[in-house]
Amino acid sequence: MTIANPASALYRCIREVAEFADAEGWDRPPQMFALVPTADLVAAEPSLQDQLDTGAELTPIAQEAFPEDVHDHQMALDEFLATTSWPPAVSGCLLVQQIVVLPPAAEQTLDDAIAPLLADQDAADRAGRDAAVTHPERRDARLYVGVLREGASLSLLQLRENEEEADDPFGHDLELRTAPNLAPNLVEALRHTFENDLDD
Repeated sequence: MTIANPASALYRCIREVAEFADAEGWDRPPQMFALVPTADLVAAEPSLQDQLDTGAELTPIAQEAFPEDVHDHQMALDEFLATTSWPPAVSGCLLVQQIVVLPPAAEQTLDDAIAPLLADQDAADRAGRDAAVTHPERRDARLYVGVLREGASLSLLQLRENEEEADDPFGHDLELRTAPNLAPNLVEALRHTFENDLDD
């Protein structure tokens, strides 16, 4: 299937998944969604028509939870994605993952934590994560990365509200941001999941 407006279709899917993730709350494990043509879903399951936005080219479908060893970092997420494949009916995929965002000035703190351990990549990764998580200026965020089989991609970020925003009686707006060169390695890893299609 050719998507008429890939960027718009991806944004619409990310927005829908972001609203779902926001309702679920923070401190959740990563989750993957298959992006399936809405018309195909309605054709296969007409009873879903009232639940789907038939004006959307693609509909996100939540996948099974990641294995526990991905959650506790025994297996890196990119290693797991390297074993993931999609059937031809899937036009794209979307990953949502909670991350830590640091200000540019924190880069030296991370370098200082990692430098003594560069000979042991696993230890360096752990030290980098620990330094990021304990940094006083850290912000939690959700990273949304979507790719289409035909090549388009979109990465967006949602910052966790601070205490004042969380206490706002009027609630908060769901704000999605982007930045140059956001999550290029994850985009590439998701693209690779379409290189080995499943035939059954």
